[in-house]
Amino acid sequence: MAVYRYDDKIPKIGKKVYISDSARVIGDVTIGDNCYIGHGAIVRGDYGKIIIGAGSAIEENAILHIRPNGILELEERVTVGHGAIIHGKQIKSHAVIGIGSVIGFNVVIGSWSIVAEGCVIPQNTIIPDEKITGGVPFKIIGDVKQKHKEFWTYGKQLYVDLARDYPDKFERLN
Repeated sequence: MAVYRYDDKIPKIGKKVYISDSARVIGDVTIGDNCYIGHGAIVRGDYGKIIIGAGSAIEENAILHIRPNGILELEERVTVGHGAIIHGKQIKSHAVIGIGSVIGFNVVIGSWSIVAEGCVIPQNTIIPDEKITGGVPFKIIGDVKQKHKEFWTYGKQLYVDLARDYPDKFERLN
């Protein structure tokens, strides 16, 4: 695992967590059980605190960081898509942050909300529960329906399964 102490701050890692050796988990970071931290991801709690809830997935090349003395909390079963940049305050349970999205400082994303690919949510924005946002800057473009919840429940379980399977099935060859 690529887990690093920063000064006196040491990450706390739950059970059945997969952290890629090319990821970086630094400092004051707490990762709940059954999480997936993908290849190239950076979770940087060097001068702020980051909490990642159980069953969450931080996909490849995503970046999570927070301002000095700030707290970024991802509740349980949050998906952060490939290449997303997160500086927010809170991402509530079951939310999905799309590929390449940018979440500014002090942003709150509601439970089951979906941020579309490439969307930009500027600082101090609050997205209500079960809303779909898209665009640069964002607009609310719809409501989350049961079909979205079913699809994302399936998708989130894929990453929980990957976190469980990677230690036994992933092997470097050279």
